[in-house]
Amino acid sequence: MGFKTIIQNDCTLLEILQELYPQSPRTRIKKILQHDNVMCNGKIVTLHSFRLRPGDVVEVKGSSVSPNSARVPFPVLYEDHDVIVVEKPVGISTSSIDNSADVYHTLSQYLKDQSKGRIKVYVVHRLDKEVSGVLLFAKSEEAMNIIKDHWKETKKLYYALVEGRPESPEGTIESWLVEGENYKVYSTRTQSEKAKFAITHYRTIKQLNRNTLLEVNIETGRKNQIRVHMADLGCPIVGDRKYGASSDFVRRVRLHAFYLSFPHPFSKEIITVESLLPNGFLVLKDGNENYK
Repeated sequence: MGFKTIIQNDCTLLEILQELYPQSPRTRIKKILQHDNVMCNGKIVTLHSFRLRPGDVVEVKGSSVSPNSARVPFPVLYEDHDVIVVEKPVGISTSSIDNSADVYHTLSQYLKDQSKGRIKVYVVHRLDKEVSGVLLFAKSEEAMNIIKDHWKETKKLYYALVEGRPESPEGTIESWLVEGENYKVYSTRTQSEKAKFAITHYRTIKQLNRNTLLEVNIETGRKNQIRVHMADLGCPIVGDRKYGASSDFVRRVRLHAFYLSFPHPFSKEIITVESLLPNGFLVLKDGNENYK
């Protein structure tokens, strides 16, 4: 897959390539054009002075990520002019307020440095510190707001390795979620001012000894939603001691966001991004795991 960007303002092809490749000299950018590596609206363009208009789609072939983010410390799963999707590692927060390491500040600083301050990053949604997988950021406040306004059109799928076996191989859990004073979320059947309604669908993928691998689809994105609902099901996620998993060993929480599809904020094209099941996700050995 080539890197694509949707043009927002009138400019030349050279100008947009210089923005994408701020560290590359003009001569190197022209070589990219000479080797038929650049397409505009599906057609190869070699003229550096080619005029671009808002809505034009420019694609640089031969790279799955933007040149600006080639050395980002997280795998980049998708990127264009308006959004960037990374694979969040386990054990690091999406964002934080205590100056601890997090994906947002790391990604923001790197892209800011690479683009000489032109690119900013905006948080669209979050994954818990203990959860890995597909994480979407916007590159403008406008893009962020549009995505959030259409968030019900997104589809989010997770792998969850749970203890035991659900009574039904597939089903739906619905409850009101409330966060207690100890920052632990719990379910309630009673609506209140602080309660947020949550809907979680699950289906069994396969049975693994005393554990079960589930595919989880959430209609709502509440804090700790999947973790709470799996505990409500009587099958807490492996390693999630906060919500009732076995405390015999310190284990990585086996929850991974592997699929995200969403309408692009400007082109409205459905963008689909997937992440593979992490190494060791299904492997449980005696002894504590050092993963943070």
